[in-house]
Amino acid sequence: MDDTVSRIFVLLETLQGRDRVTGTELAERLDVDLRTIQRYVVRLKSLHIPIDSSPGVGGAYRLRPGYRLPPLVLTNEEAFALSLGLRALRQIGLSAFAPATEGALAKLGRVLPHTLRESLRTVEDVIAGDPSPWSAPASFESLITAATAIRTGHRIHFAYESHNATTSTRQVEPYAVIHMDGRWYLIGHCLSRAGLRTFRLDRVSNLETGTPTFERPLNFDARRYLADHMPFIPAEYEIDVWLDMPLEEAQRNFALWRIALEADAGGTRLRCTRDRLEIFAAMILSTGRPIKIHRPAELRETFRQLATQALQAANDSFEAPTPA
Repeated sequence: MDDTVSRIFVLLETLQGRDRVTGTELAERLDVDLRTIQRYVVRLKSLHIPIDSSPGVGGAYRLRPGYRLPPLVLTNEEAFALSLGLRALRQIGLSAFAPATEGALAKLGRVLPHTLRESLRTVEDVIAGDPSPWSAPASFESLITAATAIRTGHRIHFAYESHNATTSTRQVEPYAVIHMDGRWYLIGHCLSRAGLRTFRLDRVSNLETGTPTFERPLNFDARRYLADHMPFIPAEYEIDVWLDMPLEEAQRNFALWRIALEADAGGTRLRCTRDRLEIFAAMILSTGRPIKIHRPAELRETFRQLATQALQAANDSFEAPTPA
């Protein structure tokens, strides 16, 4: 299918699913500029599809109330992507969605043409994947309730267990839910603590929606917020080490590891928090650079254990059995 036509189909699907969508949102989703979005809208209007738009560059668009388009046919790429995405839920700690995933895939298989059903079978039969052992499973009830409260602007309340097993009751104005580093995080203004807080969703229980409403900040950037604050989310260990590596190189190597970096004494100071030390220790050892540990003391013991295991592996001789 022509790339332009595919993008116009996606634009229509987006308008059908939302009451109002800005030009900027559409441009980001379709990976085009605002002028291209405007051209797509003009083309759709020429086909007598009633799209209302607000004036100005990047204005908002919507389908006229009461108008609905017939279902759009999935392309082969869309069917493949949908199937792959559904099966990837286990990879991000949402294995509880397994029954819903199988049900959705079964329904797709019944209504899709033969060639598209083959795409679903390809994903099922050929592409394999296991959930990461470092992913923390999240309750899909909590995820759905939190996401709905964010969309509708309702406060939520829940019980929360901190990293040191202390339980508290929180009332929160939720701003965003985001998945990063094998965890689902809820970000919002905690009325109980009078400030912006981040909660691990797998530590949340009895999450319910309240009646009070609030105005969510329009320009809240969850990714930017976590990039600035996530290295120091409460965890069992606070890590502070020095690595003999220029800051620019460290920024390239550790961009995905939620670590705060700063230039220090010709190298880089790394600070973060972790519940487990083994992966962090193995990660910085893999750089092959000299390391100085400021804290915690437990990290030194972790290095000793890794060194012992490495020496055992290096000195362990193995003789292949002689063929009979």
